[in-house]
Amino acid sequence: MDIGKSIFEAINLLGLIHEKAQSPEEKELLLIAAEALRFINETGQQYEFEDYREDLGTEGPEMVIAAFATREEAERWLKNHPRPPHMACVLVADEYHVVVYDRARNFRRLLSHHSIEHHLKEMMQAGLPPPVATFDTREEAKAWFYNLPERPSQAVIQLGGEPYLAAYHRNIDHLAFHPFSLVERLKESKPRS
Repeated sequence: MDIGKSIFEAINLLGLIHEKAQSPEEKELLLIAAEALRFINETGQQYEFEDYREDLGTEGPEMVIAAFATREEAERWLKNHPRPPHMACVLVADEYHVVVYDRARNFRRLLSHHSIEHHLKEMMQAGLPPPVATFDTREEAKAWFYNLPERPSQAVIQLGGEPYLAAYHRNIDHLAFHPFSLVERLKESKPRS
């Protein structure tokens, strides 16, 4: 189905539900949902929304909106961004960070985010998945991945003798490598009782 048509039909459905809603709180929430869809439509983000919905159906890790090689590069981007994307995830050297932005104070910050560790932990619940391929270097792994006829959102690989998750972020055409050993960070960061 055409995404523009789907958005239009969803807005109409929300309008019908809005008419039958009893409480002012429900009416306000339905109005916010319809306005969010209108915002997507009126700002020309239909295809981005369609891609986002497609990514939700994959098993890959949390979506990111940008990737940077260094913290300095990410900080420069954040400092110069006219309207930073509040609470969006970015990768800095393949590590997850969340963008915090307070428009009223022009406060901007990148904070470490542990979503990848949780994703890896979830993948390991039934035991470490077997690797689909083995490589000595990231360059070899990257060349293999980009030559696949269809790039999966994630693949378990062996890289330099260690198990890694190769995560493909289609929206920014970026392949990130996450060692499964990151799960140990979760254990270390938990407060001891």
